[in-house]
Parts: sequence; C-alpha cells; structure tokens
Amino acid sequence: MNRRFATVLLLASATTLAACAKKAPEELPPPPPSATDSGPATPQAVTPSGPQVGSQAHFEDAVNGQNVIFFDTDRFNIDSADAAALQTQAQYLARYPQVRITVEGHADERGTREYNLALGERRANAAKNYLVSLGVDASRVTTVSYGKERPVALPSNAQAWAQNRRAVSVVIN
Repeated sequence: MNRRFATVLLLASATTLAACAKKAPEELPPPPPSATDSGPATPQAVTPSGPQVGSQAHFEDAVNGQNVIFFDTDRFNIDSADAAALQTQAQYLARYPQVRITVEGHADERGTREYNLALGERRANAAKNYLVSLGVDASRVTTVSYGKERPVALPSNAQAWAQNRRAVSVVIN
C-alpha cells in the first residue's frame, strides 16, 4: 500500500510539473537594430539629471550651499550675512511648499553641556523666527539643539570654534 501511494504521488508530481513547463512564444520579438541599420531614429526618454526636488542635495544646490549660518561667541543674533542666507532659504521654501526643514543649533566646545544646548536652541530659534518673518509657515520649520555634541571641526582652536558655532537647515524627508 505504501509503494502504491508513493508511485501515485510521484506520478501526480511529475504531471503537475510537466503542466508548469514554459512554452515557446508563437511569435518571436524582432531582433535589436544593428549599428549599420539606418532606419528612423527613435527618440530616447529624457530623464532629469541632478538631485531630486525636495532632497537635501537639491536644497543645498538651490541655496548655493547657504544652508549654514554662523554666529559669534555666545551670540545668537542674525547678522547681514546670515539674513542673506536665510532669505535664499525662504525663497526656496516659497517655491517648494511641500518641503519642511529642521534648523539644527550648534555651539563650540567651550562651556558646559547645558549652556551649549541652550545656546544652540536660541540659535536654531533665531534662524526659524527669521524664516517665519520672511513668510515661511512656522509649521514647516522645526528646531533642535545639539549644543557641542556634533562639531564639524575637531581641533581646539579659534578657527574650529568659529565653524562649530552655527545653525544648519536640513530638509526633512
């Protein structure tokens, strides 16, 4: 009885597999055109080049890398250079209303962790408030402070400190 069952099972499996076999198409597709073929040229689909709209790369390209503003020691005021950069960002945000950003506030390594977190928050909020004053909807801009936790320059000198006292606008995906 066991052998008969095994034989029937084997025949059923073989029949099922044979039914799944691929069949040759009735008509084959034409061969690809050769380099010597002088037939009419078919237009190629044009794909846009460059970064995708609404990405961080697109944002940075559009604002000419002015997504970072810098501050003096223990300051969070927006100077004329910062204002120009933020105006460029506001123009981008007006053109692409679906884009949202986070403004990251940073500080240099000097001072306590708590002081630098508070200073980073004031810097991020200063940038956000300026963008809002230029017509950007406040709900499209969030802020976060990293204090001294995410430096871009590691040496412990005045030049590095100046690079780390910043607010960075980052696109939210």
